[in-house]
Formats: sequence, structure tokens, C-alpha cells
Amino acid sequence: MTSQTYSYVDGNAAAGDLSRIFALEITAARGQCANCGSERHFAEAHLYMQCPGVVARCPVCEHVLLRFVDIGHRTFLDMRGLTYFAFEMSRSKSPAVTSES
Repeated sequence: MTSQTYSYVDGNAAAGDLSRIFALEITAARGQCANCGSERHFAEAHLYMQCPGVVARCPVCEHVLLRFVDIGHRTFLDMRGLTYFAFEMSRSKSPAVTSES
């Protein structure tokens, strides 16, 4: 049996594909690996894109964090490799109200 080594890219490479599902910037989101407990930004994940879809793995233990496959009429997202996925939300203030005399 032969072993093939696949190269990976960082989590930033998934920004385009995953922006169809997430309205927020996914690469800045933090998640926790369900296997080793490592907390990292998604941009640090190792992405494997040589398959039909995207597979994100933990940069510490290589556990699968996320799988994303788009087959045209259906999109599959499996995130069970993450304990949580947290997004930073900007807290914008309401625009100042001015009165003109």
C-alpha cells in the first residue's frame, strides 16, 4: 500500500466558499478542536482542497474540524469536529441625531 502526502493551505483559502453560508468573516472566527481542545482562529486551520470540497484540520492534532461540500443544488457543512465556533461582533453605535434650526 502506498502513502500519499497531501499539501494543505491555511484557513484563509476557505473564505470564498464559506462566505456563501456565513455572513461574517469566517477566517477571524475562533474555534475549539473537539479532539485536543486547542483554541485557534479558523485562518490557522490546515485546509485540504484536493478532494471534492474542503476539509479543515486542526493545526495541532490534525483532527477533522470542518467539511464543506457544494454539489450545486445542495451544500453540506459538517462542523462536528469543533466544540464551538465564535465570531467577534462589532458593536456599532447608532448614528448621532442632529437637529437643524
